[in-house]
Amino acid sequence: MYKFKGREYPCCTSLTMGIIGGKWKTVILFYLLKGKLRYNKLRKEMPTVTERTLSLQLKTLEKDGIIKRKVYTSKPPLKVEYSLTDFGKTLIPLIKSIADWGNLVVEKHS
Repeated sequence: MYKFKGREYPCCTSLTMGIIGGKWKTVILFYLLKGKLRYNKLRKEMPTVTERTLSLQLKTLEKDGIIKRKVYTSKPPLKVEYSLTDFGKTLIPLIKSIADWGNLVVEKHS
């Protein structure tokens, strides 16, 4: 049994998928590979995601320590940026491999 942030998983792959699985988490991480992004830029990159879903997924990734949220309050309007944490950066090879496999599928099987 594997434990992470108070949750239990039967194997290491289920732990990984528990953290980055789902329809939008890997998409968010893919766009954050390039660097910091503001909420609206992420929203534009993923036009079919609802605002509520994007917000919830960002909060979950932040809670799990994969991304960080930085709020700039020095001058209006409020500015919020999202980026990968050092822990989140350990996912870079995995996210790139997932993207490469998706490209391969499109090239070979479409």
